[in-house]
Amino acid sequence: METRFKKKSQIIDVGITAVAVILSVGIMLYGVSHFGLADAWPELVLNLFYIACIVMMAMYFFNRLDSQRFNYWTSVCVGVTVILRDILFPPPLENYPIHLICLTLSVLLLLMLTFFYARKDWESYTKRTLWMLFIIDMVIAGLYHYVIYNNPVNEYTTYLMTEIWIRPTIIYGLVACFVSELPGGAAKDTPA
Repeated sequence: METRFKKKSQIIDVGITAVAVILSVGIMLYGVSHFGLADAWPELVLNLFYIACIVMMAMYFFNRLDSQRFNYWTSVCVGVTVILRDILFPPPLENYPIHLICLTLSVLLLLMLTFFYARKDWESYTKRTLWMLFIIDMVIAGLYHYVIYNNPVNEYTTYLMTEIWIRPTIIYGLVACFVSELPGGAAKDTPA
């Protein structure tokens, strides 16, 4: 089966992303079964979008999905997770300034996803703008991690720590895929 990428570094980036997200989603699905659907249904909904991103990443990697469709549908899936997890149903944070910073960064991330991925000339974005998406989501996850880490540990802590790092991992994989693209949707090391 022919893959889109030929360089080992690109294959390793996408492979590490896939393995990390599959393990993380597996832990979260176990958490849903452990705590019950009544308590953990939001995690199940988020995991469905994460699984959709991984499936699309695999289809893109094996040339079963073109760049435009991959761009659009992964942007929609990641955007929905930002809206659900960080804007509509944010985790309760006791530190109000950090909550406000996370909310502001989430809105910024959503605007950047819309601007950089949903426009017609999406191939014109730069590596810097792609990495900014990843950096902003890493800062959001880092702030959540800080708050959760400084709260008393309970049975939910491990699952919360796992869940907050899934989306930055997915965005890293998406950036790794798109950084290799040339205008017109051809990968840099794929013969046109």
